Amino acid sequence: MSEAKLSHVDERGEARMVDVGGKAVTRRVARAGGRVTVAPNTMRLLREQALPKGDVLAVARIAGIMAAKRTSELIPLCHPLPLSQVKIGFRVLPEESAIEIECTARTEGRTGVEMEALTGVSVAALTIYDMAKAVDREMVIGDIRLLQKTGGKEDYVRIEAESGEIEAQTEERTAEADARVLSVNVSPGKGERKKPVERVTLREEHGIEADGHAGPWHRQVSLLAQESIDKMVAKGLDVGPGDFAENLTTAGIDLLSLPVGSRIEVGPALLEITQLGKVCHDRCAIYYQAGDCVMPREGVFARVIRGGEVSAGDAIVVVSRAAAEHTRTEAE
Repeated sequence: MSEAKLSHVDERGEARMVDVGGKAVTRRVARAGGRVTVAPNTMRLLREQALPKGDVLAVARIAGIMAAKRTSELIPLCHPLPLSQVKIGFRVLPEESAIEIECTARTEGRTGVEMEALTGVSVAALTIYDMAKAVDREMVIGDIRLLQKTGGKEDYVRIEAESGEIEAQTEERTAEADARVLSVNVSPGKGERKKPVERVTLREEHGIEADGHAGPWHRQVSLLAQESIDKMVAKGLDVGPGDFAENLTTAGIDLLSLPVGSRIEVGPALLEITQLGKVCHDRCAIYYQAGDCVMPREGVFARVIRGGEVSAGDAIVVVSRAAAEHTRTEAE
């Protein structure tokens, strides 16, 4: 095995900007996380929006987005990138007196956006410190790390165990690792064919905005593999993504092998599998229109643990695989 080399150092040991001109333009996404720990009184003031400088998280969000857009001006050997999206999210943990920060950066380019995501998190954390330092100079900024990146030669996902131990995984792209969203689909009501759209917004513990299946229940998002749809096409049916009322049409992942309780990342969103298949008590419009409905046999349902915008091409990563104890159906 050849010795790994630093890409930003040339044969003479001098720093250089890597030439990425020969690389293919691909969709690239990176997520990074961080944490700010504050005093209990600071947490109380933050939640009440009573800190002297105003709404801490609103200002930190804008600061993080601005910083991500200017990463190449801050990190000397980074390439300027045309970012298509930067999102900053916060999770306030009162019992831990901490604020968790997450930044997602997206682009279509020849190099990744890890540094943009990490810069966004870092500056958002520094802004929280600046906004609250008048009452708390002992705040601690930490745990700044890359959570996930997709696109390019290899994908990466960091698996964070509940015990707090962190295990990093890096895998070369293979057919199995190329799991992705093929289409995102919505409809205003249940039992209807869904229409493919450019992107959808998943909301935590709700589902997809403006979709008839969203709500505070266990089947907030439906998934169906293109491989399942292909079986119907082979039978002579003229069907495609969304025709079986699935929200997410997937490719490259065996959805039915994921036991209830398993968690998957779909782009920036995190889903928990809640049901495999379902019981259809009446034949819906889809059955009469398509002549058959594969959803009761091979559809998978999930709830939204972490929201975000999802679009066709987003990577799907299995974060945790639950023990196969039972399969939840609509009759349970």
